[in-house]
Amino acid sequence: MTCRFDKSLRLLNAQDYQSVFDNSTVKVSCAEFLFLAQQNQLDHPRLGLVIAKKNVRLAVQRNRLKRIIRETFRQEQSRLPAIDVIVLARRGADSLENPELHRQFQQLWRQLDKRAKKRLGLSEE
Repeated sequence: MTCRFDKSLRLLNAQDYQSVFDNSTVKVSCAEFLFLAQQNQLDHPRLGLVIAKKNVRLAVQRNRLKRIIRETFRQEQSRLPAIDVIVLARRGADSLENPELHRQFQQLWRQLDKRAKKRLGLSEE
Protein backbone atom coordinates (compact mmCIF):
# COMPACT_ATOMS: atom_id res chain seq x y z
CA MET A 1 0.00 0.00 0.00
CA THR A 2 1.39 3.34 -1.03
CA CYS A 3 1.36 6.13 1.54
CA ARG A 4 0.83 9.03 -0.84
CA PHE A 5 -1.73 11.80 -0.45
CA ASP A 6 -2.92 12.50 -3.98
CA LYS A 7 -6.13 14.18 -5.12
CA SER A 8 -8.23 11.02 -4.84
CA LEU A 9 -7.68 11.07 -1.05
CA ARG A 10 -8.92 14.65 -0.56
CA LEU A 11 -12.29 16.29 -0.24
CA LEU A 12 -11.96 18.79 -3.07
CA ASN A 13 -15.09 20.90 -3.31
CA ALA A 14 -17.65 22.63 -1.13
CA GLN A 15 -20.29 20.03 -1.99
CA ASP A 16 -18.12 17.23 -0.54
CA TYR A 17 -17.57 19.20 2.67
CA GLN A 18 -21.24 20.17 2.97
CA SER A 19 -22.30 16.57 2.55
CA VAL A 20 -20.12 15.48 5.48
CA PHE A 21 -21.25 18.41 7.66
CA ASP A 22 -24.92 17.65 6.93
CA ASN A 23 -24.80 13.85 7.09
CA SER A 24 -21.98 12.90 9.43
CA THR A 25 -22.80 9.61 11.11
CA VAL A 26 -19.54 9.15 13.00
CA LYS A 27 -17.90 11.68 15.33
CA VAL A 28 -14.80 11.45 17.50
CA SER A 29 -13.21 14.31 19.38
CA CYS A 30 -10.83 15.54 22.01
CA ALA A 31 -10.40 19.00 23.49
CA GLU A 32 -8.48 20.34 20.48
CA PHE A 33 -9.95 18.45 17.48
CA LEU A 34 -13.23 17.13 16.10
CA PHE A 35 -13.44 14.42 13.42
CA LEU A 36 -16.69 14.17 11.44
CA ALA A 37 -17.19 11.27 9.03
CA GLN A 38 -19.71 9.67 6.73
CA GLN A 39 -19.57 6.67 4.45
CA ASN A 40 -18.58 7.31 0.83
CA GLN A 41 -19.20 5.27 -2.33
CA LEU A 42 -15.50 4.85 -3.11
CA ASP A 43 -13.11 2.11 -2.06
CA HIS A 44 -10.89 4.39 0.04
CA PRO A 45 -11.15 7.12 2.70
CA ARG A 46 -10.90 10.83 1.86
CA LEU A 47 -9.75 13.67 4.10
CA GLY A 48 -10.80 17.30 4.44
CA LEU A 49 -9.29 19.87 6.79
CA VAL A 50 -10.85 22.88 8.49
CA ILE A 51 -8.18 24.79 10.41
CA ALA A 52 -9.79 28.18 11.02
CA LYS A 53 -7.74 31.33 11.52
CA LYS A 54 -10.14 32.17 14.34
CA ASN A 55 -8.92 29.12 16.30
CA VAL A 56 -5.29 28.90 15.14
CA ARG A 57 -3.99 32.43 14.60
CA LEU A 58 -0.59 31.97 12.95
CA ALA A 59 -0.28 30.56 9.42
CA VAL A 60 2.84 28.67 10.40
CA GLN A 61 0.86 26.88 13.13
CA ARG A 62 -2.08 26.13 10.80
CA ASN A 63 0.33 24.67 8.25
CA ARG A 64 2.08 22.58 10.91
CA LEU A 65 -1.25 21.13 12.06
CA LYS A 66 -2.30 20.33 8.48
CA ARG A 67 1.02 18.67 7.76
CA ILE A 68 0.79 16.44 10.83
CA ILE A 69 -2.88 15.56 10.20
CA ARG A 70 -2.09 14.57 6.60
CA GLU A 71 0.95 12.59 7.73
CA THR A 72 -1.01 10.59 10.33
CA PHE A 73 -3.87 10.08 7.83
CA ARG A 74 -1.42 8.65 5.28
CA GLN A 75 -0.14 6.21 7.90
CA GLU A 76 -3.65 5.09 8.91
CA GLN A 77 -5.48 5.22 5.56
CA SER A 78 -5.04 1.53 4.80
CA ARG A 79 -6.88 0.63 8.03
CA LEU A 80 -9.78 3.05 7.55
CA PRO A 81 -13.03 2.05 5.83
CA ALA A 82 -14.42 3.96 2.83
CA ILE A 83 -15.38 7.18 4.63
CA ASP A 84 -15.10 10.92 4.07
CA VAL A 85 -13.50 12.59 7.11
CA ILE A 86 -13.31 16.26 8.05
CA VAL A 87 -10.87 17.26 10.79
CA LEU A 88 -11.70 20.53 12.55
CA ALA A 89 -9.21 22.29 14.83
CA ARG A 90 -10.48 23.92 17.98
CA ARG A 91 -8.90 26.61 20.14
CA GLY A 92 -5.69 25.53 21.79
CA ALA A 93 -4.71 23.08 19.05
CA ASP A 94 -1.68 25.21 18.21
CA SER A 95 -0.32 24.95 21.74
CA LEU A 96 0.37 21.20 21.47
CA GLU A 97 3.88 19.97 20.69
CA ASN A 98 4.45 17.70 17.67
CA PRO A 99 4.90 14.42 19.62
CA GLU A 100 1.65 15.09 21.52
CA LEU A 101 -0.16 15.87 18.24
CA HIS A 102 1.06 12.62 16.69
CA ARG A 103 -0.04 10.63 19.75
CA GLN A 104 -3.45 12.29 19.83
CA PHE A 105 -4.09 11.81 16.11
CA GLN A 106 -3.09 8.14 16.20
CA GLN A 107 -5.61 7.65 19.01
CA LEU A 108 -8.36 9.60 17.19
CA TRP A 109 -7.83 7.71 13.90
CA ARG A 110 -8.15 4.39 15.75
CA GLN A 111 -11.32 5.54 17.53
CA LEU A 112 -12.74 6.74 14.22
CA ASP A 113 -11.92 3.42 12.53
CA LYS A 114 -13.61 1.44 15.32
CA ARG A 115 -16.69 3.67 15.46
CA ALA A 116 -17.11 3.85 11.70
CA LYS A 117 -16.96 0.07 11.31
CA LYS A 118 -19.43 -0.39 14.15
CA ARG A 119 -21.86 2.39 13.17
CA LEU A 120 -21.79 1.74 9.44
CA GLY A 121 -21.86 -2.04 9.78
CA LEU A 122 -18.67 -2.44 7.80
CA SER A 123 -16.66 -5.62 8.07
CA GLU A 124 -13.25 -5.78 9.72
CA GLU A 125 -11.21 -6.12 6.53
